[in-house]
Amino acid sequence: MSLRPWVVVESPDTRGLRRVTVGSETVGSAWSLRELRRILGRLGYPEDADLEDPALICWRGGDSGTWPDRAWRRRAILVLMTVGLLASMGLNAVVGWPDAAGALTFAQRLTGILFVLSGLVQGAAALMALDYWGRRQFKISGALVLLGVLISLATDSLLLFMWLEETEYTPYALVFLPLWCWSLWALFLLVRERSWGGVPQPKRFAAGVVATALLTGVSLAYSTMYQPTAAPMHFTLQAKFGAAQADRGLPFVHVPLSLRMKNTGGIPVYILNDIYTVRGRGANYSRFSQNGDLLREWRESAGKSGYLTGEAELYVDDLKKTTISSSHFYGPGKWLEVGQEYALERVFQVPKDATYDTVSVDVQVSYMRKDRGKLDVDEFSTAHYTWNENDDYYCAWQLCGQQLIYQGRVRHNNNLINVTRKPRFVKAVWSPGAVPISAISSGQVKRGQVAYGEVRRELDRYGAARIRAGAEVSVAELLRSSGA
Repeated sequence: MSLRPWVVVESPDTRGLRRVTVGSETVGSAWSLRELRRILGRLGYPEDADLEDPALICWRGGDSGTWPDRAWRRRAILVLMTVGLLASMGLNAVVGWPDAAGALTFAQRLTGILFVLSGLVQGAAALMALDYWGRRQFKISGALVLLGVLISLATDSLLLFMWLEETEYTPYALVFLPLWCWSLWALFLLVRERSWGGVPQPKRFAAGVVATALLTGVSLAYSTMYQPTAAPMHFTLQAKFGAAQADRGLPFVHVPLSLRMKNTGGIPVYILNDIYTVRGRGANYSRFSQNGDLLREWRESAGKSGYLTGEAELYVDDLKKTTISSSHFYGPGKWLEVGQEYALERVFQVPKDATYDTVSVDVQVSYMRKDRGKLDVDEFSTAHYTWNENDDYYCAWQLCGQQLIYQGRVRHNNNLINVTRKPRFVKAVWSPGAVPISAISSGQVKRGQVAYGEVRRELDRYGAARIRAGAEVSVAELLRSSGA
């Protein structure tokens, strides 16, 4: 009989796995006596070899009956760890992909790419979990699983922090809240087992993890806080009357109106609402005393018309304004790129015997920055008529008047906000001669209702603002230029 090397079965590790060596070479690991016989069989030992023979096997840290492996516990941990890492990978992909594929700014795209890459790392960690709670053939498997868990804890903590700001219901909360609890359990388990022990240089590994976390945090802060605040937003809005023209035999003159606007800032914008209104002003000039009271004139005229607030003239009494023409300027749902200009030329009529002393035009444009949100343009640009009884936005004219309603979904350009908030909707209300209304809220408003609680905050969050311009000309000048 030929001599064989001595077989050594080491003491069980923390999982109950016993390493098997022949001579100085590791030939495998066994969870049970049956697996030990299988390893020896591959090496040519007979199936009925006496495993109690000290001339054949040396048992360390226990005899042939010491097999403390609790397979059910090990498999349960493996399943929970793998499922948690895969779920976190999916969440990171859902959060990061919209920004990585369609964010407007480079910083926001970089943030999305980092989330997608971290999801890939978690997918690799899920594969390594099979090895770490198995034979541990790869030394770095424990460290990679630990990295995946740390990424999950950081991501879920960020989502939880943002969600706690408003604590609104979102389906994603049913994912990241349980994952946050899971990541704490997984981190405790891996730290207790010192899973980084297989890494040749654990300090460099820790430094790499910290550097990656800092890069992600700085990129996220830049894209969500600094850049949207620092980027300039400027608009040029002009209104101008042209030379009036008179037609023979017609009792009025044609007055050209020129409107122009240009995005002179550094950020594209969506137009939420706009209006231009031409009004004729009439008044009584019955008080020509040099000792007139300006405050009394203002007090008596203010409030008689909604358009007169703040206007005061010493020698004017019973000031009234009549709407002559009113319409959209550019149109809700459209947008202006950086440097883009839009002009509108219109003609309106003023009667030759009009009692107006001046004619004025007022232009107002409400907009939202495109670097903070993405508007569903197709949905928002469709007008709903409040007087249409078959429309969901129908509202009795006694309550709502006669209005056009525009409403559409808006998504924040940082998808972290989208997954931690309810959906937001932009609503615009328009009617001739009235002040255009724009609002952003979490409710899809119908049937003339308006949500006021969060409107101001959401308008600020999406960078919504309003600009205004106007011009005024005397009717005498218009008639003189037309020759009427």
